[in-house]
Amino acid sequence: MLTELTGQIERITYSNEENGFTVVRLKTFGQKELVTVVGSFLAPVPGVILKMNGEWINHARYGEQFKVINYKTEVPATVYGIKKYLGSGLIKGIGPVMAGRIVAEFAEDALDVIENNIQKLRGVEGIGKKRIAMIQAAWEEQKEIRSVMLFLQTHGVGIGYATRIFREYGDDSIKVVTENPYRLATDVFGIGFITADNIAEKLGFAKDAVVRIEAGIIYVLYQLSDAGHVYYPYESLVEKSMKILQVKRDIVTKAISTIAMEKRIVIEDINDGIEDFIPNNKGVFLSRFYLCEIGIASNLRKLIFSAKGIRSIDADKAVVWVQEELSIRLAPKQVEAVKRSNISKVMVITGGPGTGKTTIINAIIKIYSRVTQKIMLTAPTGRAAKRMSETTGRKAKTIHRLLEYSFGEGGFKKNSENPLNCDLLIVDEASMMDTAIMHYLLRALPGEAVFILVGDVNQLPSIGPGKVLNDIIDSKKVPVVKLKEIFRQAKQSSIIVNAHRINMGKMPVFKHLEKNTDLFFMEEDDPQRALEIITDLVKTRLPAKFNLDPGKDIQVLTPMHKGVVGSGNLNEKLQEALNPGGVEIKRGNRVYRLNDKVMQIRNNYDKLVFNGDIGWIVKISPEDQVLLISFDGRDIVYDFAQLDEIVLAYAVSVHKAQGSEYPAVVIPLLMQHYILLQRNLIYTAITRGKRLVVIVGTKKALAMGVRNNKIMHRYTFLKQRLM
Repeated sequence: MLTELTGQIERITYSNEENGFTVVRLKTFGQKELVTVVGSFLAPVPGVILKMNGEWINHARYGEQFKVINYKTEVPATVYGIKKYLGSGLIKGIGPVMAGRIVAEFAEDALDVIENNIQKLRGVEGIGKKRIAMIQAAWEEQKEIRSVMLFLQTHGVGIGYATRIFREYGDDSIKVVTENPYRLATDVFGIGFITADNIAEKLGFAKDAVVRIEAGIIYVLYQLSDAGHVYYPYESLVEKSMKILQVKRDIVTKAISTIAMEKRIVIEDINDGIEDFIPNNKGVFLSRFYLCEIGIASNLRKLIFSAKGIRSIDADKAVVWVQEELSIRLAPKQVEAVKRSNISKVMVITGGPGTGKTTIINAIIKIYSRVTQKIMLTAPTGRAAKRMSETTGRKAKTIHRLLEYSFGEGGFKKNSENPLNCDLLIVDEASMMDTAIMHYLLRALPGEAVFILVGDVNQLPSIGPGKVLNDIIDSKKVPVVKLKEIFRQAKQSSIIVNAHRINMGKMPVFKHLEKNTDLFFMEEDDPQRALEIITDLVKTRLPAKFNLDPGKDIQVLTPMHKGVVGSGNLNEKLQEALNPGGVEIKRGNRVYRLNDKVMQIRNNYDKLVFNGDIGWIVKISPEDQVLLISFDGRDIVYDFAQLDEIVLAYAVSVHKAQGSEYPAVVIPLLMQHYILLQRNLIYTAITRGKRLVVIVGTKKALAMGVRNNKIMHRYTFLKQRLM
């Protein structure tokens, strides 16, 4: 038998934005003790009155709770409740302090004033014309959001998703979701096909509905592109789509033909040549990636066969001259690279750490600066560009900034009609470049320019689709200089020497007894104990022994997101250890605190902040519902609703750390990671450490990774196009 309970929300102790499950502490009328209430609530806010039907249960860990079956809400009627309600962060522009002032002025009429006579707020200290406009807009938006949430919640959509949907479509949210819920999978960050499909099912869409099948195929292709593929074999795509959609083959093949006719995808013969011809050997591309790959091949060929825009350089004399100018002696392979740069239009320089890539770049810049000032340096990430600036003494920009992305125009300002003004472009960390960014860069490069790619092909491939640097090298259409010799100074580093051992499939050698070693291994097979060791290393031991800042100088790199030593759990524990208190806000299960180290997890062209960029929270304003995050000295404003783009960054995945160097790196390597343990992952992780690397885990897991050189195959057709 259901019991009735009425009370006012005092505080929210837990809320899952995805499914709405919430734990609240309730102030019931006539009782001093707060009651714990659990259930699925629609955007609960402190101060709101809940009238509920449910049952009392006794939780083994948390004791007596009231489990809600159904409920309805009422706005608060008391001064206390209204103050709680307005100060909860519900309305942008009103924080706890301002809520107190409003309630002091209008008492029980405060909500009525905001709803019907908002200009009266001008009489409250600190509220002017601008803040009234902000409060009014937020109040109206809240009403609209609640109507959207009510609709979506009846169709199984959690509060977190409902907020994202409203942010994307605004007042059209219900219309869009009703007509084609599958749009959510491609339009709204964080909502995949599975969620969209669940919504569609509740709305009555049939399993074989055309819109469902087409959306499902596009979803599968996007999932495959997230795994690095530029295309996918036709038959394999059909099989995957049938499995996910649970429909027959003819329904899938018909839908593929339809979306190909609509030019949303491209189907192409992927046979290498007549000798190896396979009948019906087709690849399916998302149109965007097809056009990018075609563009790379076309523009690279044009570049190779175009004349230089500067006078020719005597390569032999230039090498002699630059060695005298820089007071260096180049090794044979370095001489070859410098000479090639003076002769070729396009070239690749590849090698591991300590093989002299920076010396070569500086020599090339020195030579070219005698004949032109139009030299540009770039790298895929802000951290890689900053390091390039430091090692060359010249300004280096990220590719996005070099190409001048314009949010208003929805693309890059620099392109074939408005090319870069350069005679030489050098790209560092080129292994990180994916198919799309390489296409846009080549499109903006003038035909007369010299194009030099510098990178390490043994690192993990790009996060985005493709393996551009490898395909260019494998095509044999441009000169490639491979650097293998480790120079004397680099040989003193155990990090560099062992990185090369790992690259050759050999186990690293740890010399813990030597005072000058910079690579340590701490044996531990228990994940919980490993977590405690890592936390202690970051917080206490490494800062004390090596004079390091725990947040700025030490980075934890992990192979996985989940598990005890995955990035999710590591971040929670490290946040608690390094930044335990102070101003904070909660978004679902995440806590963001002032001075937290955070990372952007998607490209945001509006803010010019990109996937993998690391920053620091420098301000939290509950009243204005914004965070201020500093990225390399640029303070960027984030609305609370945009925080699904931000995660804690005390620990990050090895993939996200590409192109970065840190003074010290701590790496968990346990058997729990076995699925992801690969040679290039361990090699990439170790080479991120500049002064110090500490591995915590088991030799068995390390050996498994070093032995595993089976890099996951990526389907690309760039090499064949270039050939």
